[in-house]
Amino acid sequence: MFQVSHIHHIAIICSNYEVSKHFYSHILGFPIIRETYREARHSYKLDLAVSDNQQIELFSFPSPPARPSRPEAQGLRHLAFAVKDLAACIHHLNSQGVSTEDIRLDELTGKHFTFFADPDGLPLELYEE
Repeated sequence: MFQVSHIHHIAIICSNYEVSKHFYSHILGFPIIRETYREARHSYKLDLAVSDNQQIELFSFPSPPARPSRPEAQGLRHLAFAVKDLAACIHHLNSQGVSTEDIRLDELTGKHFTFFADPDGLPLELYEE
């Protein structure tokens, strides 16, 4: 029987490794598990802890093509992070120069959420638990 226990990781390819490394590790605060430079690929792989059993793998590759975000393209739409205090998270992001959209209400769950973007324009969501 096929049974998944949780999402292990999300892989993200960035255009500027140092900028994205700073964004995910310092602004969003995800602890670095390990950083590996892969000489044969001229590529970094940065493993970041989101929780005890979930990670982000941040990759750099020479000249990756841009990801279409607007209008929304087929495929993965966005990555959402659950947060306890949406207002505090928005304040933190804004204080770090990260713009956030207006807070919205999920009419199906009654929960509040907002969107922002990583340095490459990847849509990210904060969803209040």
